[in-house]
Amino acid sequence: MLQVMRGSPVYDVVVIGSGAGGGTAAHVLTKQGVKVALIEAGPMLNPARDYKEHKTPADYPHRGAGDHAESYLGRKDFGFFGAPNGYWEMDDEPYTVAEGSQFRWFRSRIVGGRTNHYGRISLRFADYDFKPRAFDGLGYDWPLTYDDVAPYYDKVEDFIGICGSREGLRTAPDGRFLPPPALRVHEHLVQKSCAQLKIPCIPSRMAILTKPLNGRPACHYCGECGRGCITASNYSSSQVQIFPAMKTGRLTVIPNAMARELITGGDGTVKAVSYIDKTTRQEKQIRCRVVVVAASACESARLLLNSKAPGHTSGLANSSGVVGRYLTDTVGYGLSGYIPALAGMPKHDTDGYAGGHVYVPWWQLDKKNKEFPRGYHIEVGGGYGMPMVGSFNSVCRSHEGYGAGLKKAIQESYGCTVGFAGRGEMIPNEQSYCEIDPTVVDRWGIPVLRFHFQWSEYERKQVGHMHETFASIIEGMGGRVLGNRKPEDPGAAISTPGAIIHELGTVRMGSDPKTSALNQYSQAHDVKNLFVADAAPFVSNPDKNPTLTICALSWRTSDYIAEEMRKGNL
Repeated sequence: MLQVMRGSPVYDVVVIGSGAGGGTAAHVLTKQGVKVALIEAGPMLNPARDYKEHKTPADYPHRGAGDHAESYLGRKDFGFFGAPNGYWEMDDEPYTVAEGSQFRWFRSRIVGGRTNHYGRISLRFADYDFKPRAFDGLGYDWPLTYDDVAPYYDKVEDFIGICGSREGLRTAPDGRFLPPPALRVHEHLVQKSCAQLKIPCIPSRMAILTKPLNGRPACHYCGECGRGCITASNYSSSQVQIFPAMKTGRLTVIPNAMARELITGGDGTVKAVSYIDKTTRQEKQIRCRVVVVAASACESARLLLNSKAPGHTSGLANSSGVVGRYLTDTVGYGLSGYIPALAGMPKHDTDGYAGGHVYVPWWQLDKKNKEFPRGYHIEVGGGYGMPMVGSFNSVCRSHEGYGAGLKKAIQESYGCTVGFAGRGEMIPNEQSYCEIDPTVVDRWGIPVLRFHFQWSEYERKQVGHMHETFASIIEGMGGRVLGNRKPEDPGAAISTPGAIIHELGTVRMGSDPKTSALNQYSQAHDVKNLFVADAAPFVSNPDKNPTLTICALSWRTSDYIAEEMRKGNL
């Protein structure tokens, strides 16, 4: 039986979740003298133990085999060698998907969350991204503008460090950049092909240091960055924000704490957070003046929907009925090509930092005759990456025989492919949302989410455009597409909903309390001491990765909270 434990301290702010939004809130609030408790559903991170960026299969007796191989091949998570505690499927924490829908929900359960292993792509939203309905009549406008957020983009970039180049493109607003790294051979070829097609191909904007910053050393291309970065040259909220905030004495981190419910008082404000101590299975409560929910977009919606009491029987902060609604994910599609010009080069280290050193921002903003709204950006991969399970499947399938001939074919093809990944905008729709499943609970007795999701023809037609663009770039490099050059229905190859791990928009902000849950400061219309600081407040899902905007909005929200507390309004 679960035991309710009520702690005596009353914290100024309780932050739920320790990823980009929660880590930024903890950093900003403690800097301003606020006493913060941060609860995280996973364990404390130990980079020296948990990160494996310098490890190889030969370092372990199992070599990634057996149970580890299942993870390594991606059926459950990003593998034994990936940064810790990120999972698609969790035995203790199930979720359900409605009939006729598809959705995959990725969760991170460790201090720092997804920032321990995400791609570090850091793109500012453009001016029209905050006013999409005014731009083309689709979707919904945010209750704030680019000019409102720009000073906070500056603050985040100055603090965490973003490398890139100033290009003067409306679709890719310039920031406060560290120098970009040098391009690799395949990236020079991609850039040349893009120039022939009149497509911009520019240095990537990444949360990776190319110069020392705030006591953190520059990246020296030492390992597999997606497995974590022990030097903190890559941004993670754990190392860059939470650990330093703990040293101030104003941040208390409570790990292995699964948020269950927000407890309100007679005046309708949040008085405490109920959570399950996963190590003891006890239910505990922590009291607060203000609560900041930053558990990730869907997890935050789940917490609000499960927080039912007289006065909010449909969930907390949900008088509008929009909590859980307007769920979106980034549109994803990938295509690779074989590039003969890369054959026969001396093998050399092309690792660089994690991910591409170039990317393609959207370039057809004003084109009126395309079959889909908005657009996408392109991420570029290639080079002599570390061979992994399945790296040479295509060679093995196409080559007849074994032995020396097969080895030669593998060696000759190694490093000769280039990959393109499209990341595009989804228009919010009424058919994509999450709700509480009426019958299923997790191990802790907490009702779980049920997902409904539908791509529209907008997104499918966008994928067709991606395919033609990628193929044209490959052919401009003198290469050939791997796979069908003219598939019957490229739109059918659209990413599985949730697979890009950019889900957002489930507790959206807005000016009208009847159609939104939060105001422009991510403060609940219904509950003045409740704030949401992850991707849930997003009104649209532009063709830019969301992490930089999560950090900027969380910083803006945290400044607002600190000022309102000083005024006595919270």
